[in-house]
Amino acid sequence: MTSPPLLSPSSSSSSRLLLLRLLLSRRRSPASRSPPPPLRRRLPLLAASMSSSSSTAATRNPGSVVADADGLARKVIADFDGTLTRYWYDGSRGQSSHGLLRQGNEEYDAKREELFEHYHPIEICPDIPLPEKAKLMEEWWEKTHALLIEGGLTYEAIRQSVADAKITFRDGVVKLFEFLEERDIPVLVFSAGLADIIEEVFRQKLHRSFKNIKVVSNRMVFNEEGRLVSFKGKTIHVLNKNEHALDMAAPVHDNLGDPNGYTDDYSLVKKRTNVLLLGDHIGDLGMSDGLNYENRIAVGFLNNNIEKSLKDYSEAFDIVYLNDAPMVGVVELVSELCP
Repeated sequence: MTSPPLLSPSSSSSSRLLLLRLLLSRRRSPASRSPPPPLRRRLPLLAASMSSSSSTAATRNPGSVVADADGLARKVIADFDGTLTRYWYDGSRGQSSHGLLRQGNEEYDAKREELFEHYHPIEICPDIPLPEKAKLMEEWWEKTHALLIEGGLTYEAIRQSVADAKITFRDGVVKLFEFLEERDIPVLVFSAGLADIIEEVFRQKLHRSFKNIKVVSNRMVFNEEGRLVSFKGKTIHVLNKNEHALDMAAPVHDNLGDPNGYTDDYSLVKKRTNVLLLGDHIGDLGMSDGLNYENRIAVGFLNNNIEKSLKDYSEAFDIVYLNDAPMVGVVELVSELCP
């Protein structure tokens, strides 16, 4: 890969939009377009930083093809922690939707921490074959879920945990959601965490819901007293949070346990074969596995260890934002693709 030309930080926004217009203007006409490759066309790489302390880099893959501009971002798939939410919170590492939970029982909080200390090194170990690791991750998640039930987790504990949590959305997330909602573009929020916590974060931190957003995550079942009694459906962990888990999708709504409010036929969502994917780990690219998409734009947020990871992220994602960047660049991107 050739070294990307550098753009000055002061002109990064206008330069990104100029580059996007150039890419869209270079797309092939239907008459001249060669037969499409089997799925997975990619846009040219655009590495970008919203930080004023670093330059914006851009390079283009001359063999890439941009599809019809009016249909590119017809479904958005987004990771939650570190993607929609900020990595840093008041100068320290922010909490994840799973890590913020305190179930009001110190004994069981400690037991869940012990599981983390045992399984997390397995999760990040590159030497363990994926099939073996996937079984161990499922084992970890199911043991954790069992502790939440056994320890008597209540929904009130979830509310209080979120209220006390060091977690916040990136600047520009609401604007992005509003833009997509106005155009009836579905947003699937994928997470290996807990859907009920994510929905509570939406309620407390955004103070509103969006009819086009659905959460694909582990979903709890509470009894009439608000106590956790079981989990619904298959277990979603870090190695299987992809389109195969769509049966777990449910809308972000205002009322606990309310299945109403959004009646979209999800077979129609699956037919939307142009995808904008947002993630903060290279593994998040797997969220689109199982989806027969024709075009995918993958946007990566590289929040930490930038010098060590930038090369890998630049090769894996089409666009990379650095230094816990706001969502402004993504809003500009979808504005260009879906005017």
